[in-house]
Amino acid sequence: MKKTSAITLEARSLLILGLPLVGSQVAQFAVHTTDTLMLGWYSVLALAQVTLGAQVLFIAFIATSGFAFAILPMVAKSMAEEDSQSARRATRMGLWVSTLAAALSFLPMWHARPLLEAMGQDPTVAQGAQDYLRIAGFGLWPALWGLVLRSYLSALEHAGIVLWVSLFVLVANALINYALIFGNWGLPELGLQGAAIASVMAQTLALLGFVIYIQRNFPEQQMFARFWRFDGSAALAVTRLAVPISATALAESGLFAASAFMMGWLGHLELAAHGIVLQLAALSFMVHMGLSQAGTVRAGKAFARQDWPAVRRTAWVTMGLSSIAAIVAIFFFLTSPQLLIRAFLDPQDPLTADILRIGTLLLMLAALFQFVDAAQVVALSLLRGLQDTKVPMWIAAISYWLIGLPISYVLGFWFGFQEAGIWMGLVVGLGLAAVLLWLRFHRLAGRNP
Repeated sequence: MKKTSAITLEARSLLILGLPLVGSQVAQFAVHTTDTLMLGWYSVLALAQVTLGAQVLFIAFIATSGFAFAILPMVAKSMAEEDSQSARRATRMGLWVSTLAAALSFLPMWHARPLLEAMGQDPTVAQGAQDYLRIAGFGLWPALWGLVLRSYLSALEHAGIVLWVSLFVLVANALINYALIFGNWGLPELGLQGAAIASVMAQTLALLGFVIYIQRNFPEQQMFARFWRFDGSAALAVTRLAVPISATALAESGLFAASAFMMGWLGHLELAAHGIVLQLAALSFMVHMGLSQAGTVRAGKAFARQDWPAVRRTAWVTMGLSSIAAIVAIFFFLTSPQLLIRAFLDPQDPLTADILRIGTLLLMLAALFQFVDAAQVVALSLLRGLQDTKVPMWIAAISYWLIGLPISYVLGFWFGFQEAGIWMGLVVGLGLAAVLLWLRFHRLAGRNP
């Protein structure tokens, strides 16, 4: 009875913290989904271009986001130890190094076309992707700062404001997209560039919302006072934890980006269908991400107390809740694939039928990896709560790049399964990562009383 009560309390605590994080993750990702959705209505070519451009932007974002993700377990541990000064120092240096990372990432995005063409992409699609990135790339800095401040607020269990800011930005982005992509309300019709402008404005609005909230509710922290002062020891601590996190995230996102490039080799119809299904799969992943971030906070605080039974309890409850979410996603993917895909397409477009045919098959395959995708992100987040990041980095690199990606290529091109073969490689890579990451967690958490 006591054990059941503890599990119930843990589930309640996780949901109180996790549901706003789930909502904010879904809302934030829906900003990108809105770009894809409206550009799909605009034209199939624009949809293929934004699919490719968004993958490049996402790689840049993930490669530099480790500094923000590192803040979550660091602040959670500091607050459990009642050390608010360390929490502030880590957050400020997270903002510092994120600024530098954003600056270094901008150059390859500005010159994306020759890089994409060297990877075998269609020149027209590559040019459109570069046009998108030359505007959307300016949103990387506010996006990274916003992510750092989101991690800080989440670790303080102020997840409600994260949700409300994300919802406001979602609505604002949709309205700006509608105006600028199609030229509504007297504004110019900018198509792809309009979507890029909307994304930059949305990221800036989110950042402003978090800054205002922190300034008003945590004035004693003086988060932005004397911001020019560099704290070397705090920056080093953030970087040591952040680099493996970024490398791990880059390994996974790079796998999906490589799959987009391989789809581009098949044609722009396959690339467009892949972009739609990837949006739907990633939308379900945001639920697992939000729950797993709550698990990071709960596990990080239990780790600070050296309460290993609480760490293990957090793990099982987080995985249980995430599994329920996976079942819901699988149900909709298998029962309503065409309904979901049609939402991204103009029914009058003559290419709609071909994209529906390709996309339906891919969405069936996306249903296959829902459980393993949930399992790998939950295990990864729990390990971050324990501040274990280096071994997970190697697990991700091996699973995704040495196993998953070669299988995608072999099945897709050597065996002729094309788009289906590419996605089967994704399933294998994610499945292997899930198994190895959980084994790592059990080795660390299971050997302690």
